[in-house]
Amino acid sequence: MIPTGFRHSAPILVSVLFMTGCGAGKGDPKAEAPPAAKVEHEEDLNVVKVEHPEQFPLFAAIEHAARSQLVATGVVSPDVSRTVPVISIATGRVVEIKARLGDTVRKGQLLMRVESTDIAAAFSDYRKAQADEKLASVQLERAKLLYEKGAFSLNEYQTAEDVENKARVDVETAAEHLQVLGSPLDHPSGIVDVYAPVSGVVTDQQVTNAAGVAGLGSPNPFTISDLSRVWILCDVYENDLASVHQGETAEIRLNAYPGKVFRGEIANIGPILDPNLRTAKVRIEVENPGSMKIGMFVTAAFQGEKKETHAAVPADAILHLHDREWVYVPAGDKTFRRVEVTAGESLPDKMQEIVAGVRAGQQVVKNALVLQNTVEQ
Repeated sequence: MIPTGFRHSAPILVSVLFMTGCGAGKGDPKAEAPPAAKVEHEEDLNVVKVEHPEQFPLFAAIEHAARSQLVATGVVSPDVSRTVPVISIATGRVVEIKARLGDTVRKGQLLMRVESTDIAAAFSDYRKAQADEKLASVQLERAKLLYEKGAFSLNEYQTAEDVENKARVDVETAAEHLQVLGSPLDHPSGIVDVYAPVSGVVTDQQVTNAAGVAGLGSPNPFTISDLSRVWILCDVYENDLASVHQGETAEIRLNAYPGKVFRGEIANIGPILDPNLRTAKVRIEVENPGSMKIGMFVTAAFQGEKKETHAAVPADAILHLHDREWVYVPAGDKTFRRVEVTAGESLPDKMQEIVAGVRAGQQVVKNALVLQNTVEQ
């Protein structure tokens, strides 16, 4: 049997031990501390590591002395003096379209056909003028005969002659009206054919099938541009205008064809600055070999007066990626770093001038494309 005194003290002892254990658990700071944070480092995409760096020979950039250049961005635009609108004198509805936006057309080529009631009204005026002229001619012959026999006075004869002359003018005017509307005199029709006034490329189209044409009061149905010679419009900041001179030559590089260099003449420097950007529009006129498309972005280089020293590297050391130019430089043990550069003009012996990004004496990978392909694999 359990003694009576021990029987009453046992529950108290258990309670004390339970409370002691709970108090010890709540006072432990390590149990309540949050887990240690794990920091993940983002990988630099411009740094690459290869197993055999000796497979990629290096080249130390050399010095190249050249005149300072001002580089500005621009866009290809059509020559306004070589842009001709296509108009329709007759009002009506378009029933057929023979050309589309972007098509190359020849002078005299049929562009569209317009159904118009103007032809009917003009032909009616022409027929009435012919009838009036015929009657006036008969009256003039009668007046002449009577005047020669003394039955008509000179005043009456001159009046008949004046009426016949005015009737002949009305016929000529009505005939010219029909020709302007585009209808022949012998076979008038309610369909007017609109032809291309010049040869070129359709750079704007404002009509579709079944659309209405309101003559001279509406937007021009078509616009044809001669793109054999185009404009390059560049924005040059106010502080850089001293390096741009009208009549000088500028080098043009297209973003779509970075390896080609075009040359054009600075034809105009805008007299009005943009009040927000503080830039002036510089117009360069250049012959278009066919590769320049309207709206293309270009880079124009204007030659300055002072001499500058830049770096020069092999052309294969430059990587053209995402409309930018890069080179690979050593960055440590088996690693290379991709550095963005600004390329200048092409030099002899397959060399390329570097305006910014690499200094003379700095080592670069001679064939950047091979290294890029190796990394992607």
